[in-house]
Amino acid sequence: MQRFMDFLEKYLSIPMAKLSEQRHLRAIRDGVVSSLPFIIVGSMFLIVAFPPVPESTALFKWSQEHAAEILIPYRMTMFIMSLYITFGIGYNLAKSYKLDALSGAQIAVASFLLTLTPLALDDVGFVLPMANLGGHGLFMAMIVSIFSVEVMRFCKKRNITIKMPDQVPPSVARSFEALIPVAIVILIMTMITVVLGIDVHSLVDKAVAPIVKTGDSLFGVLLPVFLITFFWSFGIHGVSVVGAIARPVWEVYLGGNAAAVADGNPMPYVAPETFFQWFVWIGGSGATLGLVLAMLFFSKSSYSKALGKTTLIPSIFNINEPVIFGVPIVLNPMLIIPFIIIPLITTTISYFATTLGFISPTYVMAPWTLPAPIGAYLATGGDWRAIVLVVVNIFISFLIYTPFFKMYDQKLLDEEQAQAEENKETHSSEPNMA
Repeated sequence: MQRFMDFLEKYLSIPMAKLSEQRHLRAIRDGVVSSLPFIIVGSMFLIVAFPPVPESTALFKWSQEHAAEILIPYRMTMFIMSLYITFGIGYNLAKSYKLDALSGAQIAVASFLLTLTPLALDDVGFVLPMANLGGHGLFMAMIVSIFSVEVMRFCKKRNITIKMPDQVPPSVARSFEALIPVAIVILIMTMITVVLGIDVHSLVDKAVAPIVKTGDSLFGVLLPVFLITFFWSFGIHGVSVVGAIARPVWEVYLGGNAAAVADGNPMPYVAPETFFQWFVWIGGSGATLGLVLAMLFFSKSSYSKALGKTTLIPSIFNINEPVIFGVPIVLNPMLIIPFIIIPLITTTISYFATTLGFISPTYVMAPWTLPAPIGAYLATGGDWRAIVLVVVNIFISFLIYTPFFKMYDQKLLDEEQAQAEENKETHSSEPNMA
């Protein structure tokens, strides 16, 4: 077992951890994370516009009459999430290069907006189509953000900038320093989208279509679940590693589902990040709320009893680092097995429950610190069946964790008893002092 774990750590865990810290992937991850407040708040207006109440109630009728107005905050936040994410990626990537972060963010936004073709309407004038500003345009946002900042870095490195005298205020100097990179980016993007008439979003859609399709399959949901728990088994933050690569795809799913609900269409995707958050990671990565419950009911060792009581409240709110490092699960062969297997089982159950129509797909980004039943209810737009699925998954994790925990707890109990005997013998062998 130790040789196998050493092999996996050397050839899989360490390389993947390094990949997650790659400059561009880290900027994408931080850019997506920076937009979460807008996504969370914006998605809540979907619940207000489509409340989980009977259609005959006054609240439902009122929401339907005013749905267009209620959805305006959603359309200005979550619906155009790619615009916020572009700013975040440009900012973080420029900052990592020690360039002016604000200029990098602004150049990235300008480049992204130039991938869209304004439409001319007789009565209104030019309007900007919003569809590609949402999750649908996220891959394009990542590409142009990186491209824009790399142009900025190239100009800085080659001294292709306008330098102002030292007496000029720094803010003004930075503005002129970004002038040439801005001109280059705007000219290139204008040439591509306006002069040549290339629909870059369509090209990117075709290129990433296999990734989007695979990510929403059973294999596509099981793979990140396995990798996240696998990395945690070595003490590496699995969500940070896998999320750096997978989160952009998850955001596409979330934005697509939310847009479908707003337009009154069926939701196309099963596996936004909210699917994993509320049906798989119950209590945190590894679905460790079941383990905490096993500690509360079956602990014999003093350590497990104390740890179970201490970690219950954090686990209810999906904070489980005290469990992962306190039990510990990290590098613990007895508990790594259920830690990896349980999420794979609950993922499979939840996937089929969603695809078969037993529960609604998730489309609302509820705060991740909510207790799982509440979070699942909100994420599905008020589907009470989601609460039932969460309870079933907790029960499954509890059943599977229990025998493994009992074995480990017995080992801890034996060690405590052995230590107590050793202390007793040491104490009895000490000479009595007059």
